[in-house]
Amino acid sequence: MRDQSAIARIGAALGDVSRQNVIEIGPGEGAITRALTERACHVTAIEVDHELAIALRAYLPSEKLTVIEQDVLQFNFADAAAQAGHKLPVVGNLPYYITSPILLRLAKNHASLDRAVLMVQREVADRVVAEPGSRDYGLLSVTVQMYGPVERLFTLPPGAFSPPPEVHSTVFRWRFAPRFAELGVNEMSFIQFAKQIFAQKRKTLANNLRAAGLEAAAVQAALAETGISPQARAESLELDKLAALHAHLENKKAAAL
Repeated sequence: MRDQSAIARIGAALGDVSRQNVIEIGPGEGAITRALTERACHVTAIEVDHELAIALRAYLPSEKLTVIEQDVLQFNFADAAAQAGHKLPVVGNLPYYITSPILLRLAKNHASLDRAVLMVQREVADRVVAEPGSRDYGLLSVTVQMYGPVERLFTLPPGAFSPPPEVHSTVFRWRFAPRFAELGVNEMSFIQFAKQIFAQKRKTLANNLRAAGLEAAAVQAALAETGISPQARAESLELDKLAALHAHLENKKAAAL
């Protein structure tokens, strides 16, 4: 990244990290890393590329920086949080080809994380922050937002990078505050439910549930008791409605055992 104002905005979006260890995902050549070391108590940069990791250590020799050569999908956030003594703020310019796996990895480690400021392909950010009823609202939206609120911060053109990519990039902030307990659903079973109801977006919610093996009568009863139209699609419903439907179906299933 060569846009210095954008780098400053990313750092500012984290808030006060002067007493915190910041985790940076994919530091690359260290454009954002340098700004982070000026703001944070310490920066742990996770870089999978061996040559880039070596170059980063040479570029930023600092007692405030630790470069770990590792795939972020294997990084132990719980251990890092325990060593830091606090929930971790995260920054990352996420590789386009593994953005979703990284987001899911962060969600899985929510107990160790406080907030994240992430740069992703604009189209991915559109899905992450999408609201019910929009064409971008889907499984990724529901999954991410169930782990805490997200907000779009700003979008950068290809010219903000060297070499310029073929896409625009969007920075968003994610605060980790899972809603499963608040909405009365089990984390793992709800995520599985979300996968079922968004399996085919053109199908109605009822059809997707029946395709997942639920009996038609049970589905119709659950929709009626939660006030959801039989013709509704999952993409039209807010998180609390989806959670209410899932809780109703799970309660009926438990009662039948």
